[in-house]
Order: sequence, then C-alpha cells, then structure tokens
Amino acid sequence: MTPCLLELAGLQAGLGPERRLGPLDLRLDAGERIALLGPSGVGKSTLLRLIAAELTPQAGQVRFDGRDLAGWSGAGLARRRAVLPQSHAVAFGLHAELVVSLGRAALAVDPQGPRIVAEAMAQACAGHLCGRRFDTLSGGEQARVQLARVFAQLWDVEAGLLLVDEPLAALDPGLQLELMAAITDFARTRGHALLAVLHDVQLALGHFGRLWLLGPDGRVLDLPADAGDERVRQALQSLYRIDFHRVDTPDGPALVPARHRRHC
Repeated sequence: MTPCLLELAGLQAGLGPERRLGPLDLRLDAGERIALLGPSGVGKSTLLRLIAAELTPQAGQVRFDGRDLAGWSGAGLARRRAVLPQSHAVAFGLHAELVVSLGRAALAVDPQGPRIVAEAMAQACAGHLCGRRFDTLSGGEQARVQLARVFAQLWDVEAGLLLVDEPLAALDPGLQLELMAAITDFARTRGHALLAVLHDVQLALGHFGRLWLLGPDGRVLDLPADAGDERVRQALQSLYRIDFHRVDTPDGPALVPARHRRHC
C-alpha cells in the first residue's frame, strides 16, 4: 500500500467574519497528483498555505509523513516540501541562476548545487535564462525560473511534497502544456506528491489523478480526474454554476464549458 504523505485531520480555518474552511479530512499519498479546483475566493490559496505551514489552523491538524507540521524544523521541512506561490516577484535584481539556487538554501554543504541548479533550469525550460537579471524577465520567463527553483529544492530527494499555486497563470497555451508536463514528469520520476491549485479544468483532467473540488461552503469533494465520469461533470457544473458538455476527442473524453453561465 502506498504510504500516506500528507493528512488533513479535522482541519479548520477562518476565511473572514462569516466564512470557514473545513472541517477537512483528506489524504495525499506519495506519488499522487491532485488538482485543487474551485471558484475564485473560496479559499484554495489559504488551504495551500495551511498545508505549507505558512498559516496555523484554528482547529485540526496537518500531518506530513506522519508528523504534525509543528514538529518539523524549518530546514527539515524545506528538504521535503517545496512551494511555488502565485507571485513570482523577487525584491532584488538577482541573476536567474541565483534565484534558482535559493531552493538549495537549507543545505549547509551542497557540493552538487551548481550542477543541480543547471539541470533544474534545463528541466524547467529556463536554461537559456542564465546570466539574465530576474527583474528584466517576462512573466513567463519568471515562472520558468521559479519553477526551476522548486525543482532544485527537491531534486535529490524522494517522496517529497510539491505545492504549486496557479503555476501557469497568464501563460500562453503552448507554454502551459510544456511546463505542466515538466512539473508532472519531475514529480513522477522522484515519487513526489503534487498538489496544484488550478483554474484550467482541462489541464486538471489531463495531467492529474484526482481532483479536490473546494466549494463556497468550505468543504472539499474528492473525485477521480476522469472526464468520462458523470459524477465529475455534475460536480464541476455545481461548483462553477455552468454547464459542461462531454466531447470525445482523439485523446479521450473532454469537458467543454457551455457559452452561457447559469442564473444564480
């Protein structure tokens, strides 16, 4: 049986004066890929930050590899868990390879660091950006560099946890597919669990094994990422209040949103 890497047990957090996240009881096993979907403002980034130990829950626990997050040291957690946030900003005009090397900061001694940085940049399609100042790069180029940073962080470990928050926002479709393939290949070859906040339903269905659907009530519905499963179509329709049509393509079934939104 695949070991449980991440467990949410009765997790609860506030989302404002009248809204609450949870309680949530969920698990993510080593090697699994889960897409976290939901309408804007329901708390997807908050949930990711709770799992990343950036926020403290009001109730319940987040357990990573069998231990409560509070029991992990910062350096120990950094060697097993990497986070790619929505924002790619860097305060100083650092060269791209130096930004990537920040993923190795938890290591006191890192003789393989330069090689790993170079290989991580190549896997993130960012090798050509060496020597460039990060603050001169386009949004897509910055996204590649930050992706290389989390690759470098988890490059030489197994069964880690990769958390990404809208990693493909504002990128063109070709680059979205290229970087999504890079992320999922990286996680699969090392047995890392991957949890990604996404807005693109097709990317979620095409590249992930499961969906966590977070609704306005603060609860999560856990379903397989299967466009041919009628439960998935019905759940997405309810979640986003739009109709989805099933379309059979050469790559398998797909769910296409209808042109018109349902009446609220």
